[in-house]
Amino acid sequence: MMEYKGYIGTLEYDAKAKIFHGDIINTRDVITFQGTTVDEIERAFRDSIDDYITWCEEEGVSPEKPYSGKFNIRLSPELHKEIAIQSKKLRMSINSFVEKAISDEMAILHNY
Repeated sequence: MMEYKGYIGTLEYDAKAKIFHGDIINTRDVITFQGTTVDEIERAFRDSIDDYITWCEEEGVSPEKPYSGKFNIRLSPELHKEIAIQSKKLRMSINSFVEKAISDEMAILHNY
């Protein structure tokens, strides 16, 4: 994976065409890039993101931010209730409780 200005790109190599091609994975907008060498693919990756940002400015639209820090999740009513009860007991907001639970789980995963 590659990262530039908060955007993350993944790469694949097409042996038949002898070309690298990639996609930006953390935006709904379609941003792609390709090249035949490592230097070329790195440059194409950065250029594609810069072109996307420039195009957005010219069109008067905001570029999609890779991660806003907001997302919606759907839970069973029972789990929602349990989270609400436990967060109250800990004097935390539901958001803080869920963020801590996810952070704790991610820390465990990073140790594998």
